[in-house]
Amino acid sequence: MAQASENYLHGHHPSVLRSHSWRTVQNSAAYLIPYLRPDMSILDAGCGPGTITIDFAHKYVPQGSVIGIEPPPGDVLEGARKKASDEGVGNVSFGVGDINDLKEFEEGRFDVVHAHQVLQHIQDPVGALREMKRVTKKGGLVATREADFGGFVWYPDSPELSEWREIYVKVARSLGAEPYAGRRLVSWALEAGFTRECIQATSGAWCFSTKEEREWWTGLWADRVVSSSFAKHALEKGFVTKEKLEEWSKAWREWGKKDDAWFCVMHGEIVCRV
Repeated sequence: MAQASENYLHGHHPSVLRSHSWRTVQNSAAYLIPYLRPDMSILDAGCGPGTITIDFAHKYVPQGSVIGIEPPPGDVLEGARKKASDEGVGNVSFGVGDINDLKEFEEGRFDVVHAHQVLQHIQDPVGALREMKRVTKKGGLVATREADFGGFVWYPDSPELSEWREIYVKVARSLGAEPYAGRRLVSWALEAGFTRECIQATSGAWCFSTKEEREWWTGLWADRVVSSSFAKHALEKGFVTKEKLEEWSKAWREWGKKDDAWFCVMHGEIVCRV
């Protein structure tokens, strides 16, 4: 999830939350699992609907505690609280907060400060990493995973999907975001004051290839290109027409019906020792 602003590229349309609610530690933060201990304290900055946050609390730090924060107005947090309550996870809490200014937390508060798909959406990712570092204990970890839209790879080729990505990048950068964030994480961490030997960099991927995976992935993007905040920003800035968005939506659905369709989403990952 992203910054405390209506400029967040995706917004919280149901098509966006379908994607965010699918995320777990295993499919979205597996790179961090080897570092976790059962008694750790974790801050999950930009937690969205809280699925990763709750997963951390329930499965990976059951004797510890997890706090999830989401920028104002934090509309999705009520659903996160309900999910935690329904699942009987008591060592997790949620509140409104902004990764750019974690003023509600004192220096050295957490063992781990985590963000997933957040830095790519904000105007000052280096400043956010500094804030994450500030509230992490000495010897603790700052961890983030970011998609890289240049590393989106699919087959068969689709001129419409290629055009969609080109405009997506254009819209994102017009909002001060960086859709090629995955490849820049080490650079940003160095700017934020981490030494190179304290940065462990890896990469990970989502792959959608089965009939069910393709239907889910292409269906949510078919909806997002016409109904999410991306569509609003793209139209307001004059980058596309409504007819073009409809064309892309149809192309997503048609592409996903092909038996040989395959889509890979590459991510950059870093774990930084404070």
